[in-house]
Amino acid sequence: MIGVNMSIVDQTKTKMITAIEHLKNDLKNIRTGRANPGMVEHVMIEVYGSPMRLKDVASISAPEARQLLITPFDPQNAGSIGKGIEKANLGLMPIVDAHSVRIKIPPMTEEIRKKMAKICHEEKEKTKVSIRNIRRDANELARKQKSEGIIAEDVLKKLEKNIQELTDKFCKEADEIAEKKEKEISTI
Repeated sequence: MIGVNMSIVDQTKTKMITAIEHLKNDLKNIRTGRANPGMVEHVMIEVYGSPMRLKDVASISAPEARQLLITPFDPQNAGSIGKGIEKANLGLMPIVDAHSVRIKIPPMTEEIRKKMAKICHEEKEKTKVSIRNIRRDANELARKQKSEGIIAEDVLKKLEKNIQELTDKFCKEADEIAEKKEKEISTI
């Protein structure tokens, strides 16, 4: 009986961790004032006759605070990488040379900063809704087990308490992650 209860809590925790990881990935792609390889690694590049993600055809680094250096694994792909970045409409202008692509990151205007902060806030709220939905599903499963006689009332109350503690913890973590990203965005 204890194993069933713990599996509900463990499954809930795993799902909430996944929601937080998803938030981190989404926020990684949001532009800040600094160069970040995550800004372009998802860009699709046409190489060898098929589309591939930039991170699969080149190494991406940030040698300076406002510059990205993209070094293709095959130097012949530098031109294709430049075209792919332009097509992605990220507001970035690639500079293609013989063996690499450099991107100077323009400073963000106040309007762009506000827009990025708003996107960041929206992603955080989506994650918190997802976490609350996970809580609802876990509580429903626990109540179903109680109605089927698998668990007792006191065990149900303890499960609901544990699930709520997880919800509070992960909602707080989502707030902290988004707050850190918003601070990054607002730093000039």
